[in-house]
Amino acid sequence: MKIKLLSLCAVAACSLGTIAQSQETVKFGLCYDLSRSYSFATPSFVQAAEDLATLVNDKGGIEGHKVEFLVQDTANEPQRGIECYESYKREGVLIFDTMSTPVSQAVLPRAMRDGNVMMQPLVGRGDAIVGDVFDWIFPVGPTYWGQAANAMDYIKQQSGGSLEDTKVAFVFMDHPFGYEPQPVLEEITKRENADIRFFPFPLPGVDQSSVWSQVRRYGPDWVLFWGISNMHVVAAREMRRNGIPMEKYIGVNWVSKTDIENMGGLGKGLKRSSVVDSDLENPLRQEIVDKVYGAGKGAGDVAGTENSYYMVGLALYSIAFEAIRIAAEQTDGPLTAEAIKAGYESIRDFDNAGLTAAVTVTPEDHGGGGKTRIESWDGETWVQETDWFSAYDDIVWSIARDAASKYED
Repeated sequence: MKIKLLSLCAVAACSLGTIAQSQETVKFGLCYDLSRSYSFATPSFVQAAEDLATLVNDKGGIEGHKVEFLVQDTANEPQRGIECYESYKREGVLIFDTMSTPVSQAVLPRAMRDGNVMMQPLVGRGDAIVGDVFDWIFPVGPTYWGQAANAMDYIKQQSGGSLEDTKVAFVFMDHPFGYEPQPVLEEITKRENADIRFFPFPLPGVDQSSVWSQVRRYGPDWVLFWGISNMHVVAAREMRRNGIPMEKYIGVNWVSKTDIENMGGLGKGLKRSSVVDSDLENPLRQEIVDKVYGAGKGAGDVAGTENSYYMVGLALYSIAFEAIRIAAEQTDGPLTAEAIKAGYESIRDFDNAGLTAAVTVTPEDHGGGGKTRIESWDGETWVQETDWFSAYDDIVWSIARDAASKYED
């Protein structure tokens, strides 16, 4: 079932009666790393969030509720993240987001104890998809476990339906982010009799020469690359130097058009795991460009709306807005964190105006289905290689439930 655009009655107020329902403001607390590790993406997320809020607020809000984003820089430091959370909690914030694994891990126990909704898309604990354990945490979207599993299924299909004896090089930053997919990859390797080798490179990722020499000697059929920002650029140069075709490369979702441009023409054929539609003609983005930027109300430069991270931000926050819409429909009184939690867990087949795969969230599954698709760069734009899909769900959920069972607040 296709969900109507956010610009329609599903989110914006459609009558004076709806507007009269409530004038309360729903506050989001963004405890973001805006100056260190994640700063290649977080400004685009903030721009998208504020633009989406402007669009919806100008229409009367979400079922009459205006939306406000409070933003604070944590510099990716857990203690600063905790201070941000506590400060915003006192200001009546109902939904928190960190967009940082270290900060998320520090804040998560507090959100759980306090009964506050915490978004955790694309970062943090992969096992937080287990909603009956992490009942206040919503990592809606594919985990790194799910992305790795889906990439392996794509390789399987490209290899004639079998991974037996297929050689896959997993090249990753020597950091918890890089190690996270490995349990899933190891289980898939056992099941499929594939041949996977792991190749870590040291931070900050500017020197990958040694690892790519090892990859060349291994002679992989495919390369899975787990890095961020300029690391992709360095990898592309090393692949050329070592004679490894770019067509073999599948990156995690953190590959942007900016990275491609910085490769200087080396990116043609590169593939990535995509969590969001990269089509700039998407109706929601177009409406923001027309009505928000057209009215001079944009949160940044309009060129920033062409960034893939901006599109991801739109997707993530449109899901949150849908949860608020449902919560407002389901409650007669003021919106509470409990009501928004219930709203999240009532999301069904929501496709974010075509921005993502259709998302369904339940009390047991806070991940929303974990679907991605594979896209390739044709030299000018991203080309869709697959439809939205998820694979090896039994392996992903087995690992997630095992990890969640060990969680202690």
